[in-house]
Amino acid sequence: FPPVSFLSLHHLCLLLPSLPTDATAVRVLLSGDFKVSQAETRPGNDASDQLGAAAMEASLRAHRPAALLIFAFLSLLSVSSSAAQEIQILNAERRIDLSSQVAIVFLTLKVENTGKAAASDVLLAFPPTEAEHLAEVKAQAASGKKRKKTYAHLIVEPTDVPDAPNGAKGFRLALHNPLSPGETTTIEVLYMLTHSMEPFPAEISQSDPQLVYYRDSAYILSPYRIKQQTTFIKTPSTNVQSFSRVEPTNRAGMELKYGPYEDLPAYSYSPVLVHFENNNPFAVVEELVREVEISHWGNLQITEHYTLAHGGAKLKGVFSRVDYQSRPSASGVSSFKNLLARLPPRVHSVYYRDEIGNISSSRLRTDSRKSELEIEPRYPLFGGWKSTFIIGYGLPLEDFLFESTDGKRYLNFTFGCPLSGTVVDKLTLKVVLPEGSKDPSAVIPFPVEEHMETKYSYLDVVGRPVLVLEKKNVVPEHNIPFQVYYTFNPIFMLAEPLMLVSTVFFLFASCVAYLHIDISIRKG
Repeated sequence: FPPVSFLSLHHLCLLLPSLPTDATAVRVLLSGDFKVSQAETRPGNDASDQLGAAAMEASLRAHRPAALLIFAFLSLLSVSSSAAQEIQILNAERRIDLSSQVAIVFLTLKVENTGKAAASDVLLAFPPTEAEHLAEVKAQAASGKKRKKTYAHLIVEPTDVPDAPNGAKGFRLALHNPLSPGETTTIEVLYMLTHSMEPFPAEISQSDPQLVYYRDSAYILSPYRIKQQTTFIKTPSTNVQSFSRVEPTNRAGMELKYGPYEDLPAYSYSPVLVHFENNNPFAVVEELVREVEISHWGNLQITEHYTLAHGGAKLKGVFSRVDYQSRPSASGVSSFKNLLARLPPRVHSVYYRDEIGNISSSRLRTDSRKSELEIEPRYPLFGGWKSTFIIGYGLPLEDFLFESTDGKRYLNFTFGCPLSGTVVDKLTLKVVLPEGSKDPSAVIPFPVEEHMETKYSYLDVVGRPVLVLEKKNVVPEHNIPFQVYYTFNPIFMLAEPLMLVSTVFFLFASCVAYLHIDISIRKG
């Protein structure tokens, strides 16, 4: 076993209180030679020495498997910790875009393997404040020169980062080809953070601009040593109230530059705060429930329940509709009064309503490639205000339901939220399958929570299976196709028509029987 630097041999044996802790016992445990000579026992009479040696031999035989297990576990920890030190980052460039309510971060890493063994993965680390707002992490390996550069998508998986401080969360990037000793590779990472900008002041009047602050680190948090790094922060306007300085720090227009910083050790961190103006609408869907109901008679019915809120600075004072309509460029600049829903083509039977009833302030534009529904809530939304509404529409089933080579049917639909420019705190997508469907399974390119439910509708007997998919921190980049596979026997399509025909038949039969039966009382 390799040496363990952070535990002495004596402390290692103390992990099991009943294990012997002297050097002889440890040597025998590791070697497997349980024949303890008298020279290795304590001085005394011969009979006592023999009895002591026999007792020690029996004790060592009994505890050797546990001791070997402990040594193996600590050795794996030592190997993983040393593997993290065998990779260093030659150059790191981070660009943070704060133009909208979502912080979009582009990270470019030039990684070098300084160890003696090939490296098959690279680790990323995020502080706990960013990890809870992390919406999406993508990575790709770049090779070749600028004009002939090729990219290979990398698998990103959550993992535990060794020796990570203060609960930092890690991700593992699996390389397609192991990085040999002395070789370098370039990795490009894209990740997005929701609710990373907080309004300050928290309350503003109708005519005030919206100011927010963004917290981060001038240094890139990484489990590896970084030889050189630079961070760029782009703001949506030139109105930057204040920003932290970690020299060298420069500002030019809407961009802040931190660095370059030279030869920083692993897990270096230097907090910075940027206070700037951001009047982009902070449209947050606190909860969205999408129900996709499949009917094998040719229709796909979509029903979407929205709880929409403005996540920016709250409105202070009363709302003046006169000022809002007469001075739209100066009054309520951070509010929003309309939204755009991007729907699939060939949409039909569209409705937009709330608890009161139908909302007429909507416009639908369709063509052969897309459909756009522009909606207006009953009132403009300022910070802290909410609105609930329902959008429903139908689609032709032939555009979304297909049959696989193994005989299964599968639905190919789009995940995410149709409203552009919004962030969804919690998305629940329910796929209602026809009655009689079996073995439903979903294929989604990112992790979600799944469970099954049962829904009863008209003329259902055993109910319709419902596959429920749940995800938090949903951003527009999650609007990608997913598939739901299931098996279905076409004979179940005749169940409801047969029930209707049988009901009508028995009704007429009962009427005929009633008319031909004489139930009057007569004298014999």
